[in-house]
Amino acid sequence: MPDFRRVTDDFYVSPQLTPADLTAAAAAGFRAVVRNRPDGEQPGQPTAAEIDAAAAAAGLASYAVPLAAPSAAGPAEADALAGIMKSAGGPVLAYCRSGTRSVTLWAMAVVRSGTMSPKAAMEAAQGAGYDLSALEPLLGGLAP
Repeated sequence: MPDFRRVTDDFYVSPQLTPADLTAAAAAGFRAVVRNRPDGEQPGQPTAAEIDAAAAAAGLASYAVPLAAPSAAGPAEADALAGIMKSAGGPVLAYCRSGTRSVTLWAMAVVRSGTMSPKAAMEAAQGAGYDLSALEPLLGGLAP
C-alpha cells in the first residue's frame, strides 16, 4: 500500500513511488504527480521515464521539479510547484526519497505565494509527519 501523506486536501507527499503506485494514486483521486527526486540518486529507483509512462497510463499529469536536497529548493522551484498546484485541477501528489524535499518545497511555495502563513505551513507539514521547525526563519523570510 502506497504511503500517501496528507498535508492539505489538495497536496500530499510520499516517499519514493513505483510505477505501480501511480494506478493507486489515480484511483485515490490525484490529478498530478510531481517528482522532486533526480534520476540516478540511488541504484534501483524508478527512472523519470518509467514514472512518466506509468502516470500517463493512469491518467495523471506528471511534472518534475528535482531537488538534490531540501536545501536546494529556492524561489524558482517554489514558484514552479505553486504553478503546478494551481493548474492541476485537483489533488497533487509529490514524492522524493522520504517526502521531506517535497513537503519542504510545498511549504516554501504556499508561504511565498501568500496562501498560508509560515506557522500554518509548518503545522500542516507536522500533521503529515514532517518537522519543518528548523525552516521557520527561511519560511518567515518568504512571506509576502
